[in-house]
Amino acid sequence: MEMAERLLKLRRDAGYSQEQTAELLGISRQAVSKWESGVSLR
Repeated sequence: MEMAERLLKLRRDAGYSQEQTAELLGISRQAVSKWESGVSLR
């Protein structure tokens, strides 16, 4: 399982939206989306 797939699975299993995850991490929702799509993992 790739990192992007794992991040998506963990977020969904926890029941968080991308927006909620971003808020908790102090980042943008777009960053979460990019991580989950594998566009950027920085």
